[in-house]
Amino acid sequence: MAEKPAHAASEPGAGDPKHRARATRSAGRKMRSLLLDAASPLFRERGLSGASITDIAAAANAFPSQITYYFRTKEALFVECACRELLYLARTTEQAALKARTPGDYTHALAETVTASDSVAFFAEALTLTRRRQDLAPLVERTIERLHSEGARAYASQVSRHGWRSLRAPDESSRRFWAVAIGVILEGYAMGRSPDELCGEMLRVLGEQAKSGGEAARLRLVDDRNASPLSDEES
Repeated sequence: MAEKPAHAASEPGAGDPKHRARATRSAGRKMRSLLLDAASPLFRERGLSGASITDIAAAANAFPSQITYYFRTKEALFVECACRELLYLARTTEQAALKARTPGDYTHALAETVTASDSVAFFAEALTLTRRRQDLAPLVERTIERLHSEGARAYASQVSRHGWRSLRAPDESSRRFWAVAIGVILEGYAMGRSPDELCGEMLRVLGEQAKSGGEAARLRLVDDRNASPLSDEES
């Protein structure tokens, strides 16, 4: 009787249809990721029209047909790249602000990190494209909702951790931050402003977002005094 190949014994369930399906999904996710990794820098450098499917496939060591298989169109690939890069930027931004000890330092770290990247401008191009391709809108919508929810979570965590007094609800603060970031960066790119100038403008527009623990305590003390009953002299 012929012996089974050694690899068959080391891979239990290799002949199982479910095993094959999982392996296929895993390979698909890996290929999608490789294509996104290859496409993002080309799109950022050359734009949508300047980066061809052939160039992207060559950069990913893949076939052009694999791009159309996984993404259908170059426009869909462009939008997914931009959405992914924005979420990566959001994660980097949150990490950069973790060391902040005051609300001012926190806001500055966020603004400085966001304006140092071109990911917001990349995403804005995807927004413009989606205006003409409504079939791509759900991906953008999911990205924006995730951006806001994760931003609100990170902000609420910092407020709780340091005992700050937020001037707005976490969700409102997150949505306001990203709305300001997109607006300031788009305007700044059009005007040729530097990252430092963009950061300064963001900080000016955002203003104060929270009070530190000591400031909050002083505010409560002042409020208590103002709301106290009549003084001894008045009673």
